[in-house]
Amino acid sequence: MTGFLGAALGFPTVLFSFLLVVVVGYWLLTLTGVLDLGDDLDVDGVPGGILAGLGLGGLPSAIVFSLLVAVAWFVSLAGSALLDELGLGAGTRIAVSVGVLLTAAVCAWLVTRLVAVPLARLFPTGSEASRHAFVGTLCTIRTGRVTADFGQAEVTATDGSSAIVQVRQPGDEPLGAGSSALIYDYDVDGEFFWVMPTDIALDPDPTRHKHL
Repeated sequence: MTGFLGAALGFPTVLFSFLLVVVVGYWLLTLTGVLDLGDDLDVDGVPGGILAGLGLGGLPSAIVFSLLVAVAWFVSLAGSALLDELGLGAGTRIAVSVGVLLTAAVCAWLVTRLVAVPLARLFPTGSEASRHAFVGTLCTIRTGRVTADFGQAEVTATDGSSAIVQVRQPGDEPLGAGSSALIYDYDVDGEFFWVMPTDIALDPDPTRHKHL
């Protein structure tokens, strides 16, 4: 245990250890509903542009960043543990540690690139017109709730492929994970879909739901 902590808190692994703590904290908040998966996308257009330039576009930046950090941390930890066994001198250890840092970064990019390609198929990357094609279709809610500022759902395209999209509802009807909803509009500015429960969509007297 002492050896593990020493490697995790030593250079260069400590750089990725800190980032790993941030990533784990982010996903815990996302799973509990405090944050939305899309909250960090394209902040001022910077993260998305950088990732796209690295060939890692097509996925939410949170997923790509998490993969990069996790792989880099593991490779760096393994390299640091190996260096501990070699018993190198201080000067040599620093030089080799820099090499481990660079190797970890390259490996993280390669692995994330390989994983990002198939994962990108689960997320909508088409034009605004293609997104509007989802309007009028049914989707399956994948988050524990859907509110006016939070929610995700899975929708199936005409070609049979599925995608995870951001959804919102103006009311307070219960929409939990696994429930079905109707997509009735797309918000261009917010890049999300407006949905309503299917029982409301099929209600012969929609005037009873005035907020819709």
